[in-house]
Amino acid sequence: MSAHITRSRAIGAAALAAAAGLALTACGGSSSDSVSITGEGSTAQQKAMKHFGDVLTDNDGPVLDYTGSGSGDGVKKFLSGDVDFAGSDSALKDDEVAQAKTRCGGNDAWNLPMVAGPVAIAYNLPGVDKLTLNASVLGQIFDSKIAKWNDPKIAALNPGVNLPDVAVVPVHRTDSSGTTDNFTRFLNVAAPADWPHEHSKEWAGAGGSGASKSTGVGDTVQKTAGAITYVEWGFATENKLGVANLDFGAGSTALTAETAGAALNAATFKTPGSKDLAVDTDALYKLSAPGAYPLVLTTYEIVCSAGYKDAATADSIKKAFTLILDKGQDGLADLGYVPLPQAFQTNLRGSIDAL
Repeated sequence: MSAHITRSRAIGAAALAAAAGLALTACGGSSSDSVSITGEGSTAQQKAMKHFGDVLTDNDGPVLDYTGSGSGDGVKKFLSGDVDFAGSDSALKDDEVAQAKTRCGGNDAWNLPMVAGPVAIAYNLPGVDKLTLNASVLGQIFDSKIAKWNDPKIAALNPGVNLPDVAVVPVHRTDSSGTTDNFTRFLNVAAPADWPHEHSKEWAGAGGSGASKSTGVGDTVQKTAGAITYVEWGFATENKLGVANLDFGAGSTALTAETAGAALNAATFKTPGSKDLAVDTDALYKLSAPGAYPLVLTTYEIVCSAGYKDAATADSIKKAFTLILDKGQDGLADLGYVPLPQAFQTNLRGSIDAL
């Protein structure tokens, strides 16, 4: 047999093998590793997204490609069609709703609260292991109206605590941030006389020191004696910062998975019965119940209810989000999040199934 014929048969065999491989892939014979969904936005949910990505990999789900760039950037990328979903610490604003409808081919975008985590008031105050604050004092601290840690208003909430005569250094986010939007919304609702600014993803308070993203404010407080910030619980514990108790009106309340979960159980949706599951955060932040810590971020995955250019995208999102509900709740508490209550999961499942 000539070398030419042998070589031709080898090439033909290789081609047949490649064709068979393609056929198996098309028929679903391979894993889902080749299927991916892209998301961008909230750094508050970044640790959860890493966890969810691992869960999807372990359960033959789509590859989750998520970039933590801040809620504002994530929403912009979603509206422009650059990613499949946005991660955001706040639901779409009215003007964004209209833009999202255009991006989704004339269909509504839905806010799906897939990740919930408390906002910690983290501080670096050597010698002070336990600290209680309230919304009024926080409003004044972050608007630079309280300058020293031994201010009488702080001392009144901490009898018997030796507060140092050092400067208070409030640290805020400099990037467009849903955490900022939620924290300032909480101040608007709980202490309107002490926080005169509208809630926004952009910081509006007077003075203070700024840093980018959750990692930035956490690092800044860790390195600065007298500093205080608002940051996701996981970042506070990661940086070994003090975490203040908060008095929401029913006494000093420590931040724990149980107290945050109690508040989340009491949360309601803005439009009951809708597939768009935007949480009524004003009602949540007004909560004053013993044993509840209502300063909780319900962070969203913002998706097209329909209208993706590639129909397979919706199917991949549906599969991924279903697996996240079924398999992804275990381990969240260890990362500083609150596993979603069953009532939350039931509502989410209805929306995900309708994609």
